[in-house]
Amino acid sequence: MLIDSHCHLDFPEFAAELPAVISRAKAAGVERMITISTRVAKYDVYRAIAEAHEEVWFSVGTHPHQAHEEPDVSVEQLVGLSSHPRCVAIGEAGLDYHYDKSPRDVAETVFRRHIEAARRTGLPLVIHSRDADEDMARILRDEMGKGAFTALLHCFTSSRDLAMAGLDLGLYVSFSGVLTFKNSQELRDLVRDIPLDRLLVETDAPFLAPVPHRGKRNEPSFVAETARVLAEAKGVSFSEITEKTTGNVLKIFSKMAAAPA
Repeated sequence: MLIDSHCHLDFPEFAAELPAVISRAKAAGVERMITISTRVAKYDVYRAIAEAHEEVWFSVGTHPHQAHEEPDVSVEQLVGLSSHPRCVAIGEAGLDYHYDKSPRDVAETVFRRHIEAARRTGLPLVIHSRDADEDMARILRDEMGKGAFTALLHCFTSSRDLAMAGLDLGLYVSFSGVLTFKNSQELRDLVRDIPLDRLLVETDAPFLAPVPHRGKRNEPSFVAETARVLAEAKGVSFSEITEKTTGNVLKIFSKMAAAPA
C-alpha cells in the first residue's frame, strides 16, 4: 500500500473526474490520499471531499502564497477546525521567497501561528519552504525551543543544510515527482543520508508529475513512480520503500492511523 501524503484534490484540474482519479489511485496501490489546504476559507471544500470519499483525508491551513489574504486566522480557529475526525494535519504553511506573494513578515507570523496550532493539537505541521532556507531553519529552531511539535518538510527541493537541520529537530522529509527529474541528482544523493524512518512520498498533484508522466497533469496514482525512484536512490526494494513510507505516514498522521481502514 502507498499513501499520497500531499495532493490538492480541490483544484479545478480534478473537478470533472475526481471519482475516476481516486479509482486510478486505488488501482495503482495508493489506498489513501491527504488533500492539503491552501486557504482556511476553503475549509468546507476540503471537508466535503474527505467526507464523500473514504480514501481521502484533509488538512487545514494557509499556504504562504495566501498568507496576505488570511493574516488574521487565529491559532484558536485552526485548532477548532482541525477537530473534524477526517482532518489530520495543520498546513500547508511556511515561507516562499521564490514568488514572494505575501510580505515576508506576514508569512512568518502566519507560519508561527500554524506551528502553535500543531503544538496544541498534536497534529503534524505540513511545511512549505522555497528559497527560504536560513529563515526556515531559524524559525524552526526557535519554535522547537518553545515546545515540541511534529512536522514534515513537504516537496523537498531545498538545501542539504535545511534537510539536516530539519532531521536534527525531529522533522520528516517528503519527496515529490521532482525527485525523478533528470536534473535532480543532488536530491537523489541527499536521499542516501536521510533515514528510512523519516522519508515520505507525495505527488503535490496536480503539479510536478514524475517521469514518465512529466508535463502531464499529476494525480495520486503517479506517486508510485516517485516511490520507485526513492527506492533506487536509497538502495532498497520497492516493497521496502512502500512499507516504510506508509508506516511513516501512519505514524505522523496518527489521527488517520487510528481511524478504521
